This record gives sequence, structure tokens and C-alpha cells, in this order.
Amino acid sequence: MTAATTDPLAPLLDLPGVAEGAESIRRHVEAVHAHRTNRRGWPTTAAEATVRAARASAALDGGSADLPEDGPVTDPVLAGALRVAEALGGLLPTWRRAPLQALAKLHVLAATDRVPESELGRPRVGPEVGARLDGLAGLVAGGTSVPGPVLVGVVHGELLALAPFTVGNGIVARAAARLTAISTGLDPKGLVVPEVGHLRAQAEYTAAAAAFATGTGDGLARWFAHEVTAWRTGAKEATGIADAAG
Repeated sequence: MTAATTDPLAPLLDLPGVAEGAESIRRHVEAVHAHRTNRRGWPTTAAEATVRAARASAALDGGSADLPEDGPVTDPVLAGALRVAEALGGLLPTWRRAPLQALAKLHVLAATDRVPESELGRPRVGPEVGARLDGLAGLVAGGTSVPGPVLVGVVHGELLALAPFTVGNGIVARAAARLTAISTGLDPKGLVVPEVGHLRAQAEYTAAAAAFATGTGDGLARWFAHEVTAWRTGAKEATGIADAAG
């Protein structure tokens, strides 16, 4: 039996546009990494990309995207998104080794001051939630060999569909997708800002996520088509960041 037939995500590559879309995402990300500014100055551009990603993610969850000129961030959704963004680098080893532990930490960071402490980091109780989270963790920890963009899309879409926590699921899902992009080597320095792409096409983002949740071939293809568009937009955003920094 071949590896392709045992890989649970391999059939996704046969859906219309998925394999081609994954390659398109990879090319756009590579172009960002090849930008003259990002060859040496990538820590500065990555930091800016991280903040923009957090602001867009907060806005997608109904929070503010505006950073105050003076004083602390008072919007709890934005504050949570910024805490998550700041912690991603340190969570990368845990994401690779113990994804469920990393998800719990992401939720603690995202949802502090929004839910009782007893709910922080604790998924909803139920056999379906537990089984699907375990399955997703297995994929992240090495259970698939599909291209990075496909795994990123699955992690993102599955967490949105499952909504395992009481609040903050969108921020957690997008952060997990970002961790996956870094850990798979798709965007190892975290330079691209697909979150901006999701925000600029928010209606389609919502509709495509709902389509993913159906589990149908058409629904999955629609989700991955949106992911391609969002990553292209995120690559343009990253190029603008690098141009400005250069």
C-alpha cells in the first residue's frame, strides 16, 4: 500500500484547483522571502506582519483593529489577538510536538478577560469534539505529507468548523494556521499576512468556511479557492511591508 493511499488528506489534491492553488501560494510566499529587504531585514518585517495579522484577526472576530496611540489596548478581542501573536514563536515547538496543548494555550491567550477562568483552554465536552481535535493533532504532528498550503487550509477550516471553544475560535484558528505555515516551511519567517486577505474578503471568507464545514467536494474546493486568494493578498501586503522597510 502506498503512502498516498494511506494519507487521509491525499484525496484533497484531486479536488479542482487544490494542487494548483497550493503551488500558487508557495510561489507567492517564495517571492516575498526573496525580497531584497527580507534577505537580512526580515525580523523587522516579520514583526510588522505579526501585528497586522493580529489586528485583522481581531476585526474578523468583531473586535477593534485600531491600536491606541497612548496607553494599553482596552478592546479585549484585540488584546487577545495581540497576546496570541506575541506568543507564536515560543509556541512553535509545542505545536509540532503536542498540538492540543498549543491550542489550549492559544485559547487562554485569546480569551482571557472574555470568559470565566474555568473555561480558558478547555474545549467543549463531547465525543465529536475530542475525536476531531485528536485527528487534527495527528495530522499536524506528522500524519500527512500533503503540501504545506493544504495542511494550513485544513487546520484553519477544521478549527473554524468545529469551534471547540466558547469564544475566540476565529483567532485561535487563524493563529493555528499561521503556526502551521511556519512549521511546515511554507512561510518559515511568518512574513505573509493572509489574515488581511480574509478580512478584505470577509463575506466570502465566512461563506467559504461554511462550505468547508459541509465536507463536500465542492465545499472544500471553495474553501481552498478562498485560501489561495487570501494568501495572494497577504503576499501583496507583505511586499508592501518590505518595500516600506527598505
